[in-house]
Amino acid sequence: MKQSLFKTLAKANKLIFPSYTKRQLDLSKANSLQLAIIGWRTYVTMRALD
Repeated sequence: MKQSLFKTLAKANKLIFPSYTKRQLDLSKANSLQLAIIGWRTYVTMRALD
């Protein structure tokens, strides 16, 4: 059940949040909001894959 929740969240993240990889964002120049979004997307993705 927990994994299916994170899979749903991962799909929602893909629709809601921007993809900084496609925009070729340099992490050293990212602001705190962008870093928070990257961290959240990474957390959800890792939980969905477990």
